[in-house]
Amino acid sequence: MSTPSTTPPLGTQGERPLEGIIFDVDGTLADTEELHRQAFNASFRAFGLAWEWTPPRYQALLAISGGRERMAHYAAAVALGGAPVTLTPQLIAEIHRDKTARYGQLLRAGSLALRPGAARLIQEARAAGVRLAIATSSARTNLETLLNLNLAPDWPQWFAAIETCESVPAKKPAPAVYQAALANAGLSAANCVAIEDTTNGLQAALAAGLRTVITTHRYTRCEAFPGASLVVDGLGEPTQPPRLQAGDLYGQTCVNLALLRCLVR
Repeated sequence: MSTPSTTPPLGTQGERPLEGIIFDVDGTLADTEELHRQAFNASFRAFGLAWEWTPPRYQALLAISGGRERMAHYAAAVALGGAPVTLTPQLIAEIHRDKTARYGQLLRAGSLALRPGAARLIQEARAAGVRLAIATSSARTNLETLLNLNLAPDWPQWFAAIETCESVPAKKPAPAVYQAALANAGLSAANCVAIEDTTNGLQAALAAGLRTVITTHRYTRCEAFPGASLVVDGLGEPTQPPRLQAGDLYGQTCVNLALLRCLVR
């Protein structure tokens, strides 16, 4: 962990302005991964699969981006009854649709809140004219359910680009979803920051040329994030500072626009 330093002086020649913030969704805007795990297990039972993704197993499976890809990987790798389970792409898609519906039900039942600092940072960016975008490997319906519960009804208008697995099939760590968000929002990677929570997300953002802030949670807090500009256990609030894991807060008490401006400089 580095020693906090003073904020670089404003007005330095060649200084880059902060033009945009690109958010991942699951685990970043909200701590959703446990609900995803529960929804997967409920769908497995409904389809007669003797699968149970425990928290440690699910943590390992997060190395595979995308729910359908995760199921296909698990079916090929795990022997049940002495032989790997063969699931057709059609059956995987059917199970995943069921899982998505169950996840939405869990979200609505628990009214899952955004992680501390997420709504604050979004509003700070809007007030300052910093453009916002979303880049996720999740389904659009998942992020819509989450943000409909937590933001004003016009929230889709707040984001210059919203890219999901429907608009960009290539999953993280491929940089395609970030590249699409940058292009469709009219942003330059050099003037933007990505907010992520996983190694795959970090690799995708870095490959797209983005400085990246990692906000860890129960499933990622023990991972190393080489190349991240900052690793904290959340965005934090002015009265609830995040725990610094790597990088520099530049004298700030939370992840705010002043800190992100330091990162792009």
